[in-house]
Amino acid sequence: MGRAKQILNVPGQGTLLGHAIGQARVLSDSVSVVVGARYPLIRYRTRQPPSRWIYCADWQQGMSASLAAGINSLSPRARGVYVLVGDQPLLSEQGLFRLRQGVLRAPEEVWAADYGLRVGVPAWIPRRLWSDVLSLKGDAGAGRVLNQVEANPVQIAGVELDVDTPAHWQRIKRALAE
Repeated sequence: MGRAKQILNVPGQGTLLGHAIGQARVLSDSVSVVVGARYPLIRYRTRQPPSRWIYCADWQQGMSASLAAGINSLSPRARGVYVLVGDQPLLSEQGLFRLRQGVLRAPEEVWAADYGLRVGVPAWIPRRLWSDVLSLKGDAGAGRVLNQVEANPVQIAGVELDVDTPAHWQRIKRALAE
């Protein structure tokens, strides 16, 4: 994007990251946000506060570093973790609710958004897979691990659209305004 997409303005809803925090609250009351590049700017421009901010000092290492920072910050009592990204503002609340319901029924299982031929985030990663996620390097995200195990796929409308380019953002803004 060439700029901090997390602070893009979602019409009538604050920043893109603030919107993502609201989506995450459908899954859990405790929402941690991992931020690296442009941390102070993103934190202070996001009016919707998470439960806590986690600074990822190794953010240049890619998504794997952010996942590690988030997982390493969790309580030893945590049974698993929901993983969302901050650039999917069209996620269906009903789909997120289905994800949560699946986790409540079987928290030892892996639950992930259905992308057709693969699964990805949003997802629930139980503790037993954390070492696999922590072994990821570079810009590898959780999808690599989620697709190696038999994750329960969850239909979540909106997963296919994320903000990666200015053109994507314009398209998503139009959809949000409808």
